[in-house]
Amino acid sequence: MIIAIGSDHRGQHLKQYLIAELQARGHQLQDCGCPAAASSDYPEAAFAVGELVTNGRAQRGILVCGSGIGMAIAANKVVGVRAAPCGDVQTARQIRRHNDCNVLCLGGDHTPLETAVAIAESFLATEFEGGRHKRRVEMITAYEARSKN
Repeated sequence: MIIAIGSDHRGQHLKQYLIAELQARGHQLQDCGCPAAASSDYPEAAFAVGELVTNGRAQRGILVCGSGIGMAIAANKVVGVRAAPCGDVQTARQIRRHNDCNVLCLGGDHTPLETAVAIAESFLATEFEGGRHKRRVEMITAYEARSKN
């Protein structure tokens, strides 16, 4: 799977760890920044990852900042992105099964490295259930389309 990944300076260490671990598991990762631990603005990475996902150049996205919340807010401004902060494996499954989230957001300040890998793997491996959830996601997508103007 092609995964767009990005971080700000607070998530850079976890992002680098995830890149190595997910590549070792056969995923292809496209790094959208931050290249170093120097201060950076999280919206830049969030917009870059979101655009790759919505343009079809990546199947999923992963973003890391201090809490995961700022990245989720910024990524959700990209039309077609459904991003959510996540701190455990069960929630990672849920955001895929019920919400068809295409961007996972993690908190680099409080997510242990191995936990982050388990969360990411669950997010990547879980499929959208559809059914009643499809109708709800379609409602969100329709509202988003109407609100663009």
